[in-house]
Amino acid sequence: MFVRWLRESQISGVLLTIIRLYLGYSWLTAGFHKVVDGFDASGFLQGSIAKAGGDHPAVQAWWASFLEGVALPNAGLFSFLVAWGEVLVGLGLILGCFTTVAAFFGIVMNFAFLFSGTVSTNAQMVLLTIFILVAGYNAGKIGLDRFIVPFVQEKFGKGEQHTVAKL
Repeated sequence: MFVRWLRESQISGVLLTIIRLYLGYSWLTAGFHKVVDGFDASGFLQGSIAKAGGDHPAVQAWWASFLEGVALPNAGLFSFLVAWGEVLVGLGLILGCFTTVAAFFGIVMNFAFLFSGTVSTNAQMVLLTIFILVAGYNAGKIGLDRFIVPFVQEKFGKGEQHTVAKL
């Protein structure tokens, strides 16, 4: 019942737009500062790896191994991906353009930050993003998705009859 309300209600569409704008602004401002001021993730990555030790580690060993073996040696690439990923997720959410795609990549980044031992607002952002992902099309209906989704369905629907409600 709640899922149906999230996906179909005009009231939920308005509430989801407010949530979307809040999340989009949060992502955009965080990413903008990283792009403009320069961002080097290596210090963050080293700090996260260090949190994997001790009696009560904040970072699980398997994640610390990934950070140490993959992310840290490629810190330049990860710095670029985080900074521009935050900007693009923010723009997608603010504009309501490919909203579920933007929300998906936002929640992936939030989980990566949480796995790395950073709590901050990430848990709150994950919770709010879940509502957007469950709502699907309705979360971006007051935005560019109102025009983009039907166009994409028409062009790439492979001859099937797709409706917006199925998203």
